[in-house]
Amino acid sequence: LAGLTTLPWSFAGLDGPRAEYDTAAVAVLSVPYDSTTSYRTGSREGPKAIINASRFLELYEPDLDLEPASWGIATLPELRPDISGPAAMLDMVTTACRALLRDGKLVVMLGGEHSLTIGSVRAAREAFPNLSVLQLDAHGDLRDSYMGSKFSHGSTMRRVREMCTSVSQVGIRSISLEERDFLRAAGITVPIYTEGDLLRPDALSAALEPLTDTVYITIDLDALDPGIIPATGTPEPGGMTWIETLTLLRAVAQRSRIIGFDIVELAPDEGSVHSSYTAARLTYKLMGYALALGPGARTKADALP
Repeated sequence: LAGLTTLPWSFAGLDGPRAEYDTAAVAVLSVPYDSTTSYRTGSREGPKAIINASRFLELYEPDLDLEPASWGIATLPELRPDISGPAAMLDMVTTACRALLRDGKLVVMLGGEHSLTIGSVRAAREAFPNLSVLQLDAHGDLRDSYMGSKFSHGSTMRRVREMCTSVSQVGIRSISLEERDFLRAAGITVPIYTEGDLLRPDALSAALEPLTDTVYITIDLDALDPGIIPATGTPEPGGMTWIETLTLLRAVAQRSRIIGFDIVELAPDEGSVHSSYTAARLTYKLMGYALALGPGARTKADALP
């Protein structure tokens, strides 16, 4: 076996200074939890699948003309699920993200189900009072409670809107009557997505308008067309294209400081790597946009060896 090498079990297969917590600009937190899932289970396997796929990414991003990994990506141990209830799990997420933000890291949480976002946004809101939230999702997630829980994946954005007044919801194409009534009573307009929307300048501007200069992004992968990422917990026909998604994320990064984001609801299909690899590529691209574009952008001089 002399001379054989294996890729480290870390995001993008990094090791050395680029993977060390103290020097890395990014901290990746995996949370394999899906206890409130209501349709297709398996998103607890999402973080592991994304990290595994990421080890085979090309580190160079042509649209940025650099390697985002050069600023360092630390992969943390998985956060052990607490199955006593979603409230306890969200407290764990908040505690973990609070520490990462205190250390000045770009927080990247890999889920797991979408309810986890409540915990990470809670920590981000404490650190950044002017925080705004951008949600990419097929569903509104605005029920006050779902299946008896106020911390269900179906109530994520209802809890987020209670914490943050500046929220943009994009890609929505499925809501309940309860959610419609809530939006109307609150005077909130959430456009119902149709294909090609975000390639129109007016629609892109409308998506950006609610955001402040500090943004947390939550991406439920069912926001994208199922032809791009079919392996999600609650797939929905139609959806955002790859180019639309990157156009929006790049525009956000050029306009505001992205302090953290999550990628949730990947339920990897056995024997299929397409969805996992695409999710890993999306994660890495958004890391690059957050670090290289807009306010506080890093330079190549900041690169690690």
